[in-house]
Amino acid sequence: MQWFRSCLNGSALAVLLAGSALILPHSAAAQDGTEIIHDAEFYVLQAQNGDRWTEEDEGLQAKLAELEERFGTKPNLIHIMWDDTAYGDLGIPAIQAVRGLTTPNINKLAEDGMMFTRMYTEVGCTPSRAAAATGRMAIRSGMYNIGMLQESHGLHADEVTMAEVLGEAGYNTAFYGKWHLGDIEQSYPHNQGFDEALFTGYNQILSLNTREAEQGNASIGLFEDMLVENPYKLDDTFVTKDWVMVAEGTKGGETLQWRDNTTETYESIDAEGLDRMFAFMERSVEAGEPFYVANWPMMANFMPIRPKCTRARALLQNGLQCTVDPMIADIRAKLEELGVSENTLIVAMADNGPMSHNPPPGTGFAETIFRGGKGDFLEGGVRVPAFAVWPGMIEPGSLPGDMIHITDIFTTFASLGGAMGNIPTDRVIDGLDQTSLLLNGDGHSRRDYTLTYAGPMLGAIVKGDYKRHFISPDPVGDASGIPAAFYFLPSDPREVQPMLTNLIHLKRPFNRMRLRHDLWKEKYPDRPETHGIPWTGIANASEDLKREQDPQLVLKDLPFDPLEYIEHLDELPFDPAADPSIGQ
Repeated sequence: MQWFRSCLNGSALAVLLAGSALILPHSAAAQDGTEIIHDAEFYVLQAQNGDRWTEEDEGLQAKLAELEERFGTKPNLIHIMWDDTAYGDLGIPAIQAVRGLTTPNINKLAEDGMMFTRMYTEVGCTPSRAAAATGRMAIRSGMYNIGMLQESHGLHADEVTMAEVLGEAGYNTAFYGKWHLGDIEQSYPHNQGFDEALFTGYNQILSLNTREAEQGNASIGLFEDMLVENPYKLDDTFVTKDWVMVAEGTKGGETLQWRDNTTETYESIDAEGLDRMFAFMERSVEAGEPFYVANWPMMANFMPIRPKCTRARALLQNGLQCTVDPMIADIRAKLEELGVSENTLIVAMADNGPMSHNPPPGTGFAETIFRGGKGDFLEGGVRVPAFAVWPGMIEPGSLPGDMIHITDIFTTFASLGGAMGNIPTDRVIDGLDQTSLLLNGDGHSRRDYTLTYAGPMLGAIVKGDYKRHFISPDPVGDASGIPAAFYFLPSDPREVQPMLTNLIHLKRPFNRMRLRHDLWKEKYPDRPETHGIPWTGIANASEDLKREQDPQLVLKDLPFDPLEYIEHLDELPFDPAADPSIGQ
């Protein structure tokens, strides 16, 4: 143990492997020569595969250089991400026939490019979006809580986003849609490196924060002026009076609330974002400059106001077929019109599995191949439909069995954009460069492991075809030192047959892997959650919003600071009512 701690105090490339410390080849380096720091498990793989990876990279760089010479810029990069979709609901027509939807344009991404079979995410929307933006698991950035109305929480200013990394390399950067990475000023996307942004601080529950939802009791008590006066009410500050549904801003410019908090505004977000995206792409192409766009659509409305356009008649299927599918067709058509389709990589994916635990009625969320859903560290919670298309670069119809993680998008985009030198080297970057997987296909991933956190707790580790649950349904077995929480995923994709004797030989390898991960975190600690007053810096803020930010405008002569509690939000238990199980 002391020997390992001495390694931690030295080079970030020292790793405990077979009783010796190895300085390993093929490490991505910043401009000053400092190595990018990955999790400990990566170096175990690198020690065994680094020479082959270096040789592969030489061929890849030559191919990318030819493309850059042809188009005059680095490749354009587009990341599309929607919500809560089970693996199999997209890209597999037979399952779609069962589930009552058709998505010909999404499925064509698989025909024209690559459909991943093992794309892993985090367990919920805020954690996954933080992971995509920073290349770091959400536990590291303190973004494992799902943000709700007036959350007073968000992405810390010191986190380095994909937009910052690519922006420093000469990319134009833009964000449109569901940001969901905080309502504090430092977390706004245009304060996190994006040149322009139209964004929401929260999720689709915003569609229930409307007067129409109050009228139908889909939201209860948010709009007090619509209710019969309560003669027993004493506190007029308890219920939120105002918030920002959608905001917009530019890097270094002011932040504005876009429109108002109405159903009409909510229903306009995705179309407005797409219009702005196309204008942004046109300006970039005309200027001869590469662009990076993240378009993460809201996709659905929890209020039953949209036409039923699928056989499933459900929120999820309608959103996929009638919002996301045509959006992807429009984006690809625009790239063709601009003449940059062959110089543009599109990655399109879900942010996590379906909301299969207690979903609102009629929403269409369900498990398919894998057990579990949103919030679970089971495969169904974190193994999602995902596609990549890049004409002339990705082989059409590719179906890799390799593992890839949402954090890998960060590092891969940085690599393709010539921006690896802009990745910070003072923290762990979980994302790995998966350019070889994209361009060389099946068998060329740089990853065979994932670690999945359930909130702040490590829920499970996958290594190759094997998985171990660390939040176990067999606490007695774990306590006795004989855990029965090992799974062989190819024969048990639903994780219902834990093995003891067959896989007990994996106890020590998984323990070793976890301890390396934990010890590495001692040197590079996780960031605590970041809190602040919601929606400051809004240039056109309403008077009600200003009163939310300064309660002393309403509450006079209190013997304490009414906002002092914000500094102590991280002292609350993650979820004091939760049963840390693996779902049903």
